[in-house]
Amino acid sequence: MAPKTTLPISIRPYRPSDKASVVSLFRFGILEHVYPAFFKAMSHPDHIGVAISISMAGYVLGGSSYFQALLFGGAWAGMVYYCCHEIYMGYLNRKLREAMNDVQTHFLDNPNNNFWVAEMEVNGKSKIAGMAAVLVRKGGDEAGSRRSSSWNGSPTANDEGDGSYGELFHLVVSFPHRRKGLGSQLLQTSVDFCKEQGLSRVVLETSSPQVAALALAKKIGFVQTSSHSDTHSNRWIAKLARITVLCMEKTI
Repeated sequence: MAPKTTLPISIRPYRPSDKASVVSLFRFGILEHVYPAFFKAMSHPDHIGVAISISMAGYVLGGSSYFQALLFGGAWAGMVYYCCHEIYMGYLNRKLREAMNDVQTHFLDNPNNNFWVAEMEVNGKSKIAGMAAVLVRKGGDEAGSRRSSSWNGSPTANDEGDGSYGELFHLVVSFPHRRKGLGSQLLQTSVDFCKEQGLSRVVLETSSPQVAALALAKKIGFVQTSSHSDTHSNRWIAKLARITVLCMEKTI
């Protein structure tokens, strides 16, 4: 077997000319979690029980009709899928209206923050293969952070001093370039930046279906500090989707 080749990658600050590529990558990085969330929700014992019960009801009401049973079961699965899609699409639309609409203003105008892209050359053309961002939160900003961060804010412990900490956002790697260490490089770049800023901890949030992101964070040294189910969606949608937001933290 031929050895796997690694293309040179440059991690650099975001430039305005990157916007279209970054928005496209961000959109992909969010919506790709809809199907894993759906399959994870449907495999839960409660949802399996409901699916069986609804299918049996369709079978009986349809006069022993297998088609009716499949139709009723499919309607239930469609409802669960809609809930999963609604949560991630709602999150995507919020971020496209807010931070991703003007990366320069939201992240880079303040020298305490940063937004990186991973750039590589493919067939003679530059390509954005990954991204990550950090916002530095002051101690007094913590309540505001809970309202405006990745999902609904990370409930975190207070630091010594002024309580400042770094919050990691939008870590995304394009699908063809995964499992090559790029995610680890972007995450470590973010942690090193926070260390240079004199911060003592970094926090991030990820949703429960994002098992790869969770494993990567743990590999770098993040630990789960809490969790919540507030995804800014209707509570019944969140309940049917069975998506939990995991709050992670790393002391540096």
